[in-house]
Formats: sequence, C-alpha cells, structure tokens
Amino acid sequence: SGHVQLPSPQNVTLLSKDFDMILTWTPGEGSPPDVTYTVRYKSQERMDKWIKVPHCKNIHRTSCNLTCVLPNFFVKVQARVKAVSGAFQSPWVESQFKEYHLDVELAPPVLNVNVKENLIHVNASFPLATCVESLSWMYDLNLWEAGSEDKKQYERNFRKNTVTIDTTALRGNYCLSARSSFQSIDFKYSRFSQPLCVLLNHKG
Repeated sequence: SGHVQLPSPQNVTLLSKDFDMILTWTPGEGSPPDVTYTVRYKSQERMDKWIKVPHCKNIHRTSCNLTCVLPNFFVKVQARVKAVSGAFQSPWVESQFKEYHLDVELAPPVLNVNVKENLIHVNASFPLATCVESLSWMYDLNLWEAGSEDKKQYERNFRKNTVTIDTTALRGNYCLSARSSFQSIDFKYSRFSQPLCVLLNHKG
C-alpha cells in the first residue's frame, strides 16, 4: 500500500502588509476538512537551519505572522509550510526570500488632532508590532483649506513627535492627512490617511 500524501499548500507567499511580515497560502486541492498547517523559517545568516514558529504549529488558519520572530530585520528570510492531517503530511512548500527592512509595506498612520485657541497639536499613531517600534518610522503631514489644492507640508516628523501648527491666520474649514514614511535604500511611503477636517477660528 503506497504512502498517501496530503495535497501541498498552494500560492505560498511571504508578503509584507501594514508593517507586518506574513506568510500566506491556500489549501491544496482536495485537502481534508481537518487539515492543519505548520510553518518554519530560515534566515540568510543560517541557511542550513529551519526554525520552528511556536504560534504557527498545527494551525487551522492559512496565514502566519512572522514579524516578531524574525531574528534580524536587515537580513533576508524565507518561510515554508506543510499540511498535516492525522498521520499524513504534505511536502514542505517554500516561499520566496524577503527582508523586512527593504520590503516592508507601510500603512497610513491614524491622526490624533487637538485644536486649541490658536494652535493645532497633531500626533500620529502607527499600527506597529512592538518588536518593530524601535525602527525609525516617520510621517509626513499635509494641511490645506477644504476645496483648495494648495497643501502645506510638514515632512519627516519622527513617529512619536507632535506637530504644532499656528492657526492664528487661518479661518474656515481645514483638512489634515498623513502618510507613514521609512528610509531603507530609498524613502518608502504609505498612502495618505483619510482627511480629517476641522473648523478653525470660528466665531459664534
């Protein structure tokens, strides 16, 4: 009796999304309903050793967040996944190589806007995993009068810094929007956040 193999996971991809490095895959065709998956990874520092990922052993979902298990954000890593069901397992399927620092994709920050009498204080919060908080994330902020194309730019603010804008000369409806930025080889940017609009120096 030949050894029955499980269908291998398909479309195995290491992708960066919203500051995270995630391995994703789809079930092999004809996989049993109780199939689970186990993930390992290796880094270019040690090409001979596949390392276990404790939170992605015998999981039912078809993705594994690897961000905070990466040993080094400046080295390429590769991941692999196999399907398991009872005594049967599929062959391992490997992803391509990715490096967090070079390949990270950014999400827009969330703006927190505090309007005082003649000042606006703006800070940005980022949907970051704690393990990557120490990297030098920045944000660019735009301010413009609603309906105008003329944007005032406040560029390359460090993630934890507040931008203070003097609004003494501004009157009417003003909008703010920000994008995350990060310097690897070139500058990388997220898309801009949804505009947040405030009424300034409105008497009455």
